[in-house]
This record gives sequence, structure tokens and C-alpha cells, in this order.
Amino acid sequence: MDVPRDWWRTFFAGSAVDFWLRATTEEQTQSEVEFIQRTLQVPSPARLLDVPCGAGRHSLALAERGYQMTAVDISPAFLDVARANEAQRPNKVQWEQRDMRDLPWSRQFDGAFSFGNSFGYYEDAGNVEFLAAVGRVLKPGARFVLDTSYVAEVILPILQQRSWYGMGDTITLSERNYDPVSSRLEVEYTWIRNGEKDKRAMSARVYSYREVCQLMEAAGFTDLKGFGSLAQEPFRLGSMRLLIAGTKKRD
Repeated sequence: MDVPRDWWRTFFAGSAVDFWLRATTEEQTQSEVEFIQRTLQVPSPARLLDVPCGAGRHSLALAERGYQMTAVDISPAFLDVARANEAQRPNKVQWEQRDMRDLPWSRQFDGAFSFGNSFGYYEDAGNVEFLAAVGRVLKPGARFVLDTSYVAEVILPILQQRSWYGMGDTITLSERNYDPVSSRLEVEYTWIRNGEKDKRAMSARVYSYREVCQLMEAAGFTDLKGFGSLAQEPFRLGSMRLLIAGTKKRD
């Protein structure tokens, strides 16, 4: 499977965006937003950063709860959906089309979060840059929570080479390959709708839990806590996701 290093620049458009929009529910969004609120431990109208934001479902829900939201994503298609959804709501979000490493603020946010399983898209140096960028935009003592399933303890025990499933009028085929040399998971998606195919490939770095903790610590985060679910169960082998929270070091 030949996946370009910068696959993420063009991947999130067309069928990929439709797929991610259909894959989440309002109930899931509200449960995740409640977890974010509990974990960041700041009341509204605190200023929060959502990076990357996708279609902005978390930012829109948090804005309705009184938070001042800034949301960053590289995908114009996702941001178009976010702005269209915002038009129906009274509270506004500051939408920014940027690479998730390009965060031009300094110590301005009371908290930040990265949901939607987007960590690990870059090469190792890029993933380090992302965490460092988040650290720079946070006020000392502010908290950050990262949500990812690209963790060895999560993904490797259940890895299937091929799977397919239907969602509405679309069939999705996923073909996966884990490369132990690079520790990257490569996935080729094929979406079939009305007889037409849309094929796109992505890859993500698969870290161990210990490695994620080390990266967070190197970026200036302390008091790390890893959870395996929104119910704040401790992270363990076989958890379905990793939710890891840390506090930016105080001066």
C-alpha cells in the first residue's frame, strides 16, 4: 500500500467527509463534550481550543454551553459543514483553516482538546511539533486532553486486515496493513455509492501508551492520566480508545 506522507492534505473531502459525518451521533457528541468539560476543569466562559475540529461538533456543543471556542482544521470541506451548522445556532465559533501544528497563539487558552482520532497522522517529528504547539497556546496550569485509538494496546489486539459494512446507501471497505518497521497503520478505504467508487488511503503512527506519555511530558505536560473510556476507566490492554489528559507546567 503506497500512502503519501502528506496524505492528510487532501484526504478529508468527498466520501471521506460523508463517512465521518455519518459515523457519529448527537448522543456521542454530548457524552464526549461532558467528558471534555470534566477533564479540562474550567467553567464557561473559558476560552478553549479544538484541534483538529473536523465538522466542529464538539466546538458547537461547547459554544452552546457558554465557552469561547476556537476551532482549527485543514479541511475546507469539514469547515464548510461546520459553518453551515453554526448558522442555525446563536453562539459563534472562531473557525481557522490551518495545519494542526500551525497554532499562532501564545498562552491564550484555558484548555484544549483533540478528539476524533487524529493524532499520529504526521511523521514522528510532526507529531512532536503538534503537541509542542498545543503546549505553547495554553496558559500555565491549563489542561489538554487527547483522544486516539492509534495506540498499540488498543489497535493491535483486534486488528483485522479487511472489513466492510454498510451505512445508509454507502458500503465501506477497509483494508489495513500494519508495518512493524515504521510502526504505522496503513488503511485503504473504498466507498461504494450508487455504483460509484471513491478510494482513498491514509496512515497513522501507532505509539505505545508509554510512548504517548513520554511525548506529552516532552511537550511540557504533567500530571498525566490515561483513561480507556468516557466513564474514566483506567487505560489498559484491550481498551477501545485512549483518552489522555495532562496539565501544562506552571512557570
